[in-house]
Amino acid sequence: MKTKSLLSILAAAILITSCSKSEPNVAPEPEPTPGENTTGKYIVAVTPIASTGVADYLVTSSSLDEGKVSIIGNGVEQDGTYRYYLTTNNKFFSFLYGQGNPGAVTAYNLVDSKLKKLTNFQSETVAAFAAVNDDVLMAKMSRNLATPTHTWYRVNTNSLTIVGESSMNALELANNGEIGYFSWLTQVGNKVYAPFFCIESSSFTTKYPNKAWVAVFSYPDMKLEKVFTDERTSYVGQYFTNGLGTVENGDIYAFSAANATSKRKDDPTKSEITTTNPAAILKIASGTTEFDKNYFFNVAEISGGYNIVNWTYVGGNNFIVSSKKKQSDGTYSAAATIAAVNVVDKTFKIVSGLPKADEVKSFTQRNNYTTKDGKTGYIGVNLTSGESYVYKIDASAATATKGLKVEGGAITAIEHLD
Repeated sequence: MKTKSLLSILAAAILITSCSKSEPNVAPEPEPTPGENTTGKYIVAVTPIASTGVADYLVTSSSLDEGKVSIIGNGVEQDGTYRYYLTTNNKFFSFLYGQGNPGAVTAYNLVDSKLKKLTNFQSETVAAFAAVNDDVLMAKMSRNLATPTHTWYRVNTNSLTIVGESSMNALELANNGEIGYFSWLTQVGNKVYAPFFCIESSSFTTKYPNKAWVAVFSYPDMKLEKVFTDERTSYVGQYFTNGLGTVENGDIYAFSAANATSKRKDDPTKSEITTTNPAAILKIASGTTEFDKNYFFNVAEISGGYNIVNWTYVGGNNFIVSSKKKQSDGTYSAAATIAAVNVVDKTFKIVSGLPKADEVKSFTQRNNYTTKDGKTGYIGVNLTSGESYVYKIDASAATATKGLKVEGGAITAIEHLD
């Protein structure tokens, strides 16, 4: 496919801003208050304290372990709500989820420890994206059985241009009459692995709640090569959530939250969790395109009833996970619990040192930062008091330490650029 500019493919509106020279009567910027981290290599996305319809602000910090940052009179406001983030090729990408309307992609880099906008363009709303080589691969997906077409877009992160576009029939993924809907995308060698779940409508219900699927695509042409399955748990990942994690030896681990839903027989307008298999972790051995039948980590059994709804790989076979407890009625708790999981040792340890459950309003579920040293990760903790902090997690010890304070809103992502 010929390379096309973002303008021609997506009607891009590239926004170029310039800085005016200082004027004699302009007052100098105030000196930062001691303890404030005004610039740095860490990027924290923050949603302002408001009821509805507010956009994230991006602030930078020199540390995640101490100090404070504020969005009050500071930061880069995003255009539109429901933003999701990706860092690749030393660039920070901000994706607007349009909820059925056109989306947008904004890209930044760091100049003198401050965010500089490189491009901003209107795009299709995509529900899965990932870094693959020097590209960002994006997938726009259908939820309609009458028009079951998924569309791929490839954005080159050097030229910031669309370098490929293709489509596929989503009914061909599972061949069971339901749409295969990707939970996320992951580069594995020169392939793309795409776990998916099956849906019979936009309600996301399914007749197949007890099966896991992974599609394998060639890259860059995104031709479907294979689909492999497992019936020991439910689907891999969750909506807008990466369920795959690759460890140092090339093995890939896949979590299932075991929370697939089906239409209720007594009232088809309502749904209920119908997965009877346990929440678990599966393994794909390095260099294979099959689930390892000799490996099964029954998370529900080992943890005493918890599942995994999100995770961050920190190295050394250790993951920091967000989990929910299964209730007696078959549903899962609304509140999340942070735990440390070792996929080789098959251990699940609840992290100590975090605020009490009734003090926590939310944890960051995506875009948590890790140094990949085998133990260290950073998550955002938003309190019911309105305060927000970055906590440093030691996955090997299953402990947490309070770090950077964030003022003015709730933390939604933590990223890093050089």
